[in-house]
Amino acid sequence: MEQDRRKFISSSLGAAAFAAPLFIPRSAWGANDTLSYGLIGSGGRGRYLNKMFQKLGAQCVACSDVYEPYLQMALTDSAGAKSYADYRELLQQAGLDAVIIATPDHQHYPNLTAALNAKKDVYLEKPMSHSLEESAKMVAAVRKTKQIVQVGMQRRSAEPILKGKQIVDSGALGKITMVKPQWNWNIAKELNNNPLEGKLDWQRFLGPARDHALQPMRFRSWRYFWDYSGGNMTDQGTHLMDVVQWFTNSGPPVSALSYGQVSKMAGSETPDVFCAVFEYPSFMATWTLNYCNSFDNGWSIQFQGDLGTMIIDEAGFRFWKEPWKDNREPVQTLQAAVPIESHIQNFLDCVKSRQEPNATVEVGASAVAAPHLANVAFHQGRQVKMSEVVKGG
Repeated sequence: MEQDRRKFISSSLGAAAFAAPLFIPRSAWGANDTLSYGLIGSGGRGRYLNKMFQKLGAQCVACSDVYEPYLQMALTDSAGAKSYADYRELLQQAGLDAVIIATPDHQHYPNLTAALNAKKDVYLEKPMSHSLEESAKMVAAVRKTKQIVQVGMQRRSAEPILKGKQIVDSGALGKITMVKPQWNWNIAKELNNNPLEGKLDWQRFLGPARDHALQPMRFRSWRYFWDYSGGNMTDQGTHLMDVVQWFTNSGPPVSALSYGQVSKMAGSETPDVFCAVFEYPSFMATWTLNYCNSFDNGWSIQFQGDLGTMIIDEAGFRFWKEPWKDNREPVQTLQAAVPIESHIQNFLDCVKSRQEPNATVEVGASAVAAPHLANVAFHQGRQVKMSEVVKGG
């Protein structure tokens, strides 16, 4: 039994879907084919997704949240939707086709399994899981059903990212030896622990997490506490490390090493400045984040090959030939954003067609594997091999 479990975790983390995106025009849908969905988790990200889903023609018929003010804000944007404090009650509502899960990371696994048991299709926010072990369980749970599950990694449906992938696949960069994802954003400050306005069901928020006395900052800034999140290592790292592995056609890393510190975000448990180093069979990757500086503000990924260099960021991508000193002007560029709409539309199309979406659970598990491994290395203060974690899980 233990050997079978180890094999499953290894295979599920190594699996990834690289199929071209499937787009079906909405005109192909029937007049009465409006998708009815429920929103589980109506914080800032959940409310944003709720608006985008409705913009694309879907209808929100139910909202759930543990914090009353968030729930009321979501209902304001969702005419006629019913409200629920308990997401499990929402899942029993008749006429529900799908759900958006936009809760804190530690709730993703129980939210997803409950939705699958209720036979609902799911748009699941990233990072997919709260641990490597959960990733394997979630992949297994989805594959026991016929449900469509899209992980919210919108770069998988973004035209400039797809074009960048084509350049790498063409061999224009040559042998890639180093990849450097980074994220700079000067927002770090002391966490707000002032009393909350409005009613919060703290025990429902905790869910599967260990019991802890209510501290408002643990709810407001849940991403900065290990009980509820993998910190920015997994939150932002899932997006960027997915692109690293996708473009290089690699699975999760062989090993990871990570250092970080809380520099300005007093009260936080997770670092606001860090650097992780990942070992892959044919290249290295360094993933750095600094929330205390805005130079080159935002995210970027630099791919270094022996024939050229590509940088992808919020503006699009730029490609330079080697040697750089003789080719300082990029030979190819594409200026474009990474819209969420195309990723949501892909999910809506796949709910209709029953085809696999662009960001399957296998993609989600592989994408978050490197950040999860880096967090294990951070906590243990040493280089950690993926094989150790899988065997020890």
